[in-house]
Amino acid sequence: MKIPYVNIDIDKDRIRIFYTSDIHGSSVCFKKLLNAGKFYNADIVIVGGDLCGKLLVPIVYHDEDNAYQASFQGRLLRIKTPNELEQLKEKIRMTGAYYVVLNKKELDRYSNEQAKHQLFLEIIQQSIKEWFLLAEEKLKNSNIAYLVMPGNDDPLEIDPLFEQTNVFINPESKIIDINGIYQIASTGYSNETPWKCPRDIREEELYDKIETIISNITRFETAIFNFHTPPYNSTLDLAPKLDENLKVVLEMGQPTYIPVGSKAVRKSIEKYQPLLGLHGHIHESRNAAYIGKTLCINPGSEYSEGILRGVIVDLYKKRVERYLFTTG
Repeated sequence: MKIPYVNIDIDKDRIRIFYTSDIHGSSVCFKKLLNAGKFYNADIVIVGGDLCGKLLVPIVYHDEDNAYQASFQGRLLRIKTPNELEQLKEKIRMTGAYYVVLNKKELDRYSNEQAKHQLFLEIIQQSIKEWFLLAEEKLKNSNIAYLVMPGNDDPLEIDPLFEQTNVFINPESKIIDINGIYQIASTGYSNETPWKCPRDIREEELYDKIETIISNITRFETAIFNFHTPPYNSTLDLAPKLDENLKVVLEMGQPTYIPVGSKAVRKSIEKYQPLLGLHGHIHESRNAAYIGKTLCINPGSEYSEGILRGVIVDLYKKRVERYLFTTG
């Protein structure tokens, strides 16, 4: 199968990548992302998936007392002034959630799950469109290559929106060739999770997908695997253990952590030994580790606090010269 191939030429011997992942709808993190390339003197910025938020907060207008009501972060809020309303909207978007302002009659229209899902999807798409417009304005004169990929949490309906942007390349299932030296293979698909996300697939399917993508790689010694899910049992994939009700399992009052990464990703890394693996997905597991000769990195995520976690990787003479975790 012929995989799409994109060439990027950078007139430098030393290539700097800034990698981040899992911003999950946070407007603050996205704005920081647009500045990150220049701030960190990067040649390439890679976003390894999970662009969209996971929560929609209804802000309901009550005409009997001319006030709004919303349930957010475990609190029932009443908002009476325009200033309070704007502050709430800003706080919701900072954490990665979305909001919709409506009255009680409009709220009733979304009482069934299908209507709620459709509304949520429309708001996600509108938010991504707004982000892309902001990126077009901010990055129109930039020479930095932005590789921005959906992750397993992201609905498939956002994929066509990438065709409307001139400043982002969606590297999903593509090979990105850098200077005829480094080759980046990418996928945002994941092994199955308890939440049954849009791009969750069985390990066997994920392995086959990876095999298809990397079949067009010609230089594995300088290849980069940009796979959203980290390799299984790699210290990059430790997450709280959940019970059958998706509640965190505690031992002596503390969460129990278990490896939840992908066995398919690990198998591919062990088999082909690329130069570098860039991963996200598991927010709590900020770490770097070697699998054989391959350096694998997960910068973690604190999107809900408006913090952009990332990693700078310098490539020089076909090797990883250095890497540095960032928090901004």
